[in-house]
Amino acid sequence: MSSQLHAMRRRRGKRTAAAHAPAEHHRDQRVAVVGLGRFGISLAEELMRRGWEVLGVDSDEHLVQQHRDTLTHVVLADATDEVVLRQLGIDEFPRAVVAIGTRIEASILTTSNLLELGVPNLWAKAISRQHGKILERLGAHHVILPEHEMGERVAHLVTGRMLNFIEFDDDYALVKTVAPQSTTGMPLSESGVRRRHGVTVVGVKRPGEQFTHATAETVVQPGDVIVVTGRTSAVESFADLT
Repeated sequence: MSSQLHAMRRRRGKRTAAAHAPAEHHRDQRVAVVGLGRFGISLAEELMRRGWEVLGVDSDEHLVQQHRDTLTHVVLADATDEVVLRQLGIDEFPRAVVAIGTRIEASILTTSNLLELGVPNLWAKAISRQHGKILERLGAHHVILPEHEMGERVAHLVTGRMLNFIEFDDDYALVKTVAPQSTTGMPLSESGVRRRHGVTVVGVKRPGEQFTHATAETVVQPGDVIVVTGRTSAVESFADLT
């Protein structure tokens, strides 16, 4: 690990020397991803695709070797050891993700270590709601339950008329669905969508065209795909009208 540490320190030195660069270069696009299983490497590769610098950390030598040419840096290390994390310089990263899978104890210890190091934005993956509650109590800024969230999302798609479904905090959701007949052929201001169904149409897509922002004057046509927002129960009921 020593050669990897030296290389990373040289890169950090170059960034320090560039501290007086123009303001547009000040955004720090570095993230540490701890745990290179299916979720972690999928996340890391997408961040790389978006132009971010990614440090991947895992205690599995096979995974480290497998992804050594995929990410900016990949390090074989035990993230449950706070000293090791400090040596890697993760305390200097503005963002980190604990993507450790089934090893709950390792997930908790790593999350605790990163919080102790003062990482300002920390995401932690949980494999159960109980695990998620523990991570929240530790102080993780964002807790992710990918399997549960995807399961709930797909259930909405399978059982309803939705083309896509995203639920946010506080019982609020965004849904893509085909426009119900009762909303077509007239401006949205006249169809009474918000008054009658408690949802707001925010976008409209006609076949073969791009999505456009919806206004009170927008006339929805049969076959249009619309994006609506509102309380989860309201958007579910609205989608069932299709």
